[in-house]
Amino acid sequence: MDKITAFFEEIKKQKVAFIGTGVSHTELITKFCEKGIQVTVLDKRSADKFQETYDKLSALGVKFILGEDYLDALTQFDVVFRTPGMYFNHPALVKAREAGVIITSEMEVFFDLCPCKIYAVTGSDGKSTSTTLIAEILAASGKTVHKGGNIGRALLPIIEDIREDDVAVVELSSFQLISMRKSPDVALITNITPNHLDVHGTMEEYTQCKVNLIAHQNAFSRAVLNYDNKGTRDLAPLVRGKLNWFSRRDKIDRGAFLRDDGMLCYTEYGNTTPIVHKDDIRIPGMHNVENFLGVIAALWGDVDPAAIVKVAREFGGVEHRIEFVRECRGVKWYNDSIATSPTRVLAGLRSFNQKIIIIAGGYDKKIPFEPMAETVCDRVKLLILMGVTAEKIEKAVTSAKNYDPANIKILHADSMEQAVQLAYENAQQGDIVSLSPACASFDLYPNFEVRGQHFKRLVKELAE
Repeated sequence: MDKITAFFEEIKKQKVAFIGTGVSHTELITKFCEKGIQVTVLDKRSADKFQETYDKLSALGVKFILGEDYLDALTQFDVVFRTPGMYFNHPALVKAREAGVIITSEMEVFFDLCPCKIYAVTGSDGKSTSTTLIAEILAASGKTVHKGGNIGRALLPIIEDIREDDVAVVELSSFQLISMRKSPDVALITNITPNHLDVHGTMEEYTQCKVNLIAHQNAFSRAVLNYDNKGTRDLAPLVRGKLNWFSRRDKIDRGAFLRDDGMLCYTEYGNTTPIVHKDDIRIPGMHNVENFLGVIAALWGDVDPAAIVKVAREFGGVEHRIEFVRECRGVKWYNDSIATSPTRVLAGLRSFNQKIIIIAGGYDKKIPFEPMAETVCDRVKLLILMGVTAEKIEKAVTSAKNYDPANIKILHADSMEQAVQLAYENAQQGDIVSLSPACASFDLYPNFEVRGQHFKRLVKELAE
């Protein structure tokens, strides 16, 4: 009996629960039901809040425990799959683990069972783009690629279809990594800056989550770290296998770097190979040059360099990341909803060669906005603020040493509809408007994708 079959046979004997019915869980619950595994869903919501999913799963025989006290039932089960949004150190989960309940996740089990090579990406910024680039380049090299984790689809439901010579490419958030005790064959950490401190509480815990991506690698693995970011550079002593750096500021001994003439190069054992010029990269911004450098360092030796060049010239970008929406009355509109932290906003602002209009604000992750304040003052002509962080962002901007009310106008909106309308009314021909929140979306939307889609819909409805 192979490992995957053995897993499904063993879990049939267990009482299994899932916390929530997110994208990854719904597909996995369906797979478990097909395997004859009895499943119970624990969810804070009432059935009418997710009626379509509730009806679909009920028809498969899934049981439900719903309402405010949904976590009180945890100790009734042998195995509980938590959604990434459920904090691993939540008191109810801690109590359940102490009672002998197995608390796991779709991605943890996938790592245990995956038969093929795994490339995984984490970091505070650039995860989605880097993950997608790795997947695109591997696909261009002829590989069958399975992309998942924090992007793409759930991978455990298709585990039986994955072959040994395929590749898995996964994006992992701190919420997924906090409980991971297995690391990928190739690990890329793009950077580490303050993020999600509303959940993790301390920068130490947040950083340790990222460390889990490399902490369990073996001597034959590869770790790729950002030489320009102190948070990742300091992790070098923890690397067990091969360490590749990437840098756009310095020439390094081993890894990918940006040469003075604008060429992205790979260097190792004293040999330097130029690959592609930064001006040939289709997606704009120096942050995307950094993303490509990290990806080159992760893939070098596994793919033909021609595949890297092809993707660099043709890849149009990830949805919600400086995504061009439309031009209306001479004004260009961009959706950067994935910019859920100040550092992502900074990367977006530096992608344009003019002062722009931005819509910012949202859920408070307890991270400081001061790091972006001076750049906002320099590169933003109109700042439209919404959400619970509006006043916090305004205070950071107006307290910046270069703040001048004559150079940046600040307006407030009660909704995305009002924010888009304010931008529409104030923008002039030649202007650029970008949704650049610097915050998560959870005050108004379930995730940044829904926020970005709402913004795009509103922009597309604007009259010429």
